[in-house]
Amino acid sequence: MNLDWLEERLSSYGSGGYYLLETFLIRLLALEAESCGQSISIPDNKFATMDAFAPRGIGDLKQPLEIEVTYALNSEKFKKLLSKFSHRRQGTDHGLLVVAPKYSQEKSKYLPPEFEFLPSPVFIWGAEKIQMLLDKHKAAAEDLVENLFSIRFKVAVSRDAKYWRDERETVIEAVAEHYQSGRFSLMLGAGVSSSAGLPDWDTLLNSLFVSMLADEKLGEGDSSREQVALIVQRLRSVDGPSSLMLARYVRKGMASGSPSEQSIFIESITRQLYELRDPSQEIESQLISSIAGLCTPTRIGAKVRSILTYNFDDLIERALIKRGLGFKSIFEEFEMPGAEELPVYHVHGFLPEDRSAYSNLDRTTMVFSEEGYHQIYGEAYHWSNLVQLSNLKDTVCLMIGLSLTDPNLRRLLEISAKSLERPKHFAFMRRLSLERFLKDDRGRVLKISAEVLKRFLDRHHSLNEELLKELGVNVIWYEDYNEIPEILNRVRKGRLLA
Repeated sequence: MNLDWLEERLSSYGSGGYYLLETFLIRLLALEAESCGQSISIPDNKFATMDAFAPRGIGDLKQPLEIEVTYALNSEKFKKLLSKFSHRRQGTDHGLLVVAPKYSQEKSKYLPPEFEFLPSPVFIWGAEKIQMLLDKHKAAAEDLVENLFSIRFKVAVSRDAKYWRDERETVIEAVAEHYQSGRFSLMLGAGVSSSAGLPDWDTLLNSLFVSMLADEKLGEGDSSREQVALIVQRLRSVDGPSSLMLARYVRKGMASGSPSEQSIFIESITRQLYELRDPSQEIESQLISSIAGLCTPTRIGAKVRSILTYNFDDLIERALIKRGLGFKSIFEEFEMPGAEELPVYHVHGFLPEDRSAYSNLDRTTMVFSEEGYHQIYGEAYHWSNLVQLSNLKDTVCLMIGLSLTDPNLRRLLEISAKSLERPKHFAFMRRLSLERFLKDDRGRVLKISAEVLKRFLDRHHSLNEELLKELGVNVIWYEDYNEIPEILNRVRKGRLLA
């Protein structure tokens, strides 16, 4: 088996391929250790400070070894590894073994000079040593390759899920570092708008559906609209189309053959979007406020390079205006932000409440029905696809309020992930709690063993985390929505609080 062939095969998994390669290399080291009567252990904590530990060394290296796996090794990365190792080795006789497939002996001259004067031994196994181990354990290595994802998943679910909050702190620290660098973008989904009381997509479509049918005078009297609402509810439960199909259905039905079909639908959906907002909630929610706070420049410059929103509303713009921040809403191909303007890309279309405040709104591509979705999905060079890809490739993106189930976004994530060594983007995802899962829609408690359900949910969360890594995304878990603005405020302040 050739190391180059192995790397090429695993590259098809995108950034998830790095984690599969890491798993493979640790298993390969375990084969070597076992052949010499030694062993390797993997920490229970997914964000432990080492990848593995060999208590009695590996092969000819007889002292306890902390093991770090890194794809490539340059001077800067090596300095960070040494700093991390020197802090945690105090009071131990541990050595450090660095396994780096892209490192070769001829590159040793590029390592920092302090490498020669460390108080504890540091060993580097690069491409030559790894190939030697591949040749030595050829048959077992081939079996490993065939079962890598299964092995990776088993390792992930075997780790103790009770540490997820501690692991989250490490992820938040990484987000804060990227934010301070200034190469940082925000990607906003429906959860951001719903925090300010705006209706979700299903609620909005149902309301439009009821309005359309009520106008048809299917019944008489004051009860007509209530009866129509019951019909709509029942229709969606019995023969419910997808949201995209329903949007197309409603748009056609409301226009009734009018040549201005699109404008009629846009006027209706804009009116319903803001009329259905829950007035008991602040229009600038804590979440929107914390997002706007991230966009506020410090005395050393702006940290957020751009905002990409999949929402139609103008709530983010209102928050930016309130703070006197310069921005430009972009919802069509030919718009460009000024040098001092923060671009707010509405990649699925824009429906501001006050349409007179913006020009060229008729040129926006509205992605709320099948036609619009097919357009951007089928046109690789559609401006919204290019904007998303550019931000995914050139910046670190923090995704807020997105479910990450949209096929087009997942496609773009997969494309951008192929050039990543390891996941660089971050997404807030809600963990399913036992209490939330055990109750059905009517509040009845399901008869499921709490112990069995806990094991299932732990595996469910671990598998979702592994699958998102393949798309280049690290998960920031939360249980309550109020945790998100608190975390964003910590990121903005640049310090972690207990």
